[in-house]
Amino acid sequence: MEGIAMELLSLRYFQTVARLENMTRAAETLQVSQPALSKMIGNLEKELTIKLFDRTGKYIRLNEYGRRFLAKVDLALQTLDDGKTELHDMAERPSGTVVIYIQVGSYLLPDMITSFRKLYPEAEFKLLQHDQNLRESPAYDLCLSSSPFRMPGNESIALITEEIMLAVPSDHRLAHRKSIRLSELAEDGFISLKRGKQLREMTDSLCLAAGFTPRIIYECDEPSMVRSLVHSGLGVSFIPSITWGGSQGSSSVLIPIEEPVSTRTIEITWYTNRYMTQVAKKFKEFVQVYFKQL
Repeated sequence: MEGIAMELLSLRYFQTVARLENMTRAAETLQVSQPALSKMIGNLEKELTIKLFDRTGKYIRLNEYGRRFLAKVDLALQTLDDGKTELHDMAERPSGTVVIYIQVGSYLLPDMITSFRKLYPEAEFKLLQHDQNLRESPAYDLCLSSSPFRMPGNESIALITEEIMLAVPSDHRLAHRKSIRLSELAEDGFISLKRGKQLREMTDSLCLAAGFTPRIIYECDEPSMVRSLVHSGLGVSFIPSITWGGSQGSSSVLIPIEEPVSTRTIEITWYTNRYMTQVAKKFKEFVQVYFKQL
């Protein structure tokens, strides 16, 4: 029994060293001494009769053998973790934690979680932000995204299609209009989310379809800051009509875009090859009903 536990431990230690490629940082993360960690990795390589790392002085780099072995170790350890979770779930002792990868809909998420916890107060949530520097596919239970977001081994359900509107200050020259063509804003200064966000990529494409490259005068991390800057009269911005909660104030006006067609579809996504806990299944069902009521 001790041998099995020790082998699993060495695999978890190898996984951490392989991802960090730094023995000192790995030892600090694992809270073990560096000599003990080095010895364990050395013993693993002896057992495999293959060097998993290229070593130059104090630096280590995962080699091709190591990369292939890491892929198998990741899969094996994830399968074991899923098995443990499934057993607890079957025994009616679910972990109670739902891991959500948030690509869109952060404005609505607090209300969703609060409403869900009224039904299931034992539920807990871990949130992965969409701008994290993720080196590999994130390990989530559910993902809120806009199409066409795709991860290998995922399945998605469309939740809602919302209109992307243009927010302008109330004293803007077009504020009185019932609708606009996007090309009419070619000379305006835009307030936008930073590059890499799904909405930013989409709205840049809309502007290109309208025949111009948007002149971005402010880039923000959060939707609330985008709205605040528009309210202050500092520029115009694209606003999703539902998931951003509209303009929220009298100092700006939301105007439909008649050309080009400006909509996006919000989806909920999950891995098909991973076990989903009962609480995650209940939250997925809850989210589908929640969006139908919007």
